[in-house]
Amino acid sequence: MANEPKKIDTFENRLKEAIHLRGLRAVDLSEKTGISKQRISQYTNGVYEAKQRALYLLAKELSVSEAWLMGYDVPINRLDETLFHDKTVPQNKENMQDFYPLEIVKVPLLGEISCGRPIFANEDRECYMKLGTSIHADFCLTARGDSMINARINDGDVVFIRKQSAVDNGDIAAVIIDDETTLKRVYYYPDQQKLVLQAENPKYEPFVYVGLELESIEILGKAVGFQSDII
Repeated sequence: MANEPKKIDTFENRLKEAIHLRGLRAVDLSEKTGISKQRISQYTNGVYEAKQRALYLLAKELSVSEAWLMGYDVPINRLDETLFHDKTVPQNKENMQDFYPLEIVKVPLLGEISCGRPIFANEDRECYMKLGTSIHADFCLTARGDSMINARINDGDVVFIRKQSAVDNGDIAAVIIDDETTLKRVYYYPDQQKLVLQAENPKYEPFVYVGLELESIEILGKAVGFQSDII
């Protein structure tokens, strides 16, 4: 397309330039973004390019646009991202008195969780996600697979988890099965010593565990929200 910006520099160079412009050190940027100092060093040495969430955190802290940081021929400045309860209301002095910035907290992104067969529990504490304080979550995980699509949780969505060792029947929970993790609806029948982990996709059969098999199961917490990218 004629109007599409061209890539004229590398992420590595732009990141080093932005850090220099803002007068920051790698340790400062690590503390402010939650991205490890080692990973930032890998970025500035061209070992890796930041993925979407890390790119957003870096660009926001450095007050540059994500596209500029990736090396594209676009303005360096980012748009004002002040959050209000209703962005459709004109922000003038008369109506600003009725609106207040949303309170934001940082939640660690620990890794991935399977929406299909269980996958190995990966605790990657490289970055954090931000969400409003109205949602009480202790950590979040990136969903992989399609077994929860009827609950509107798709591959790549970020699922926010509140730590608790038990949930009510029908709740969606993060569950560890022999050091692997999965996201499913949970149904527990104590009289029968039976646990059923139910998918939200009819092509997947439920996981059923009984008796001593329950010793290999641990509930990490209840899913209390999720975040999807706009396609």
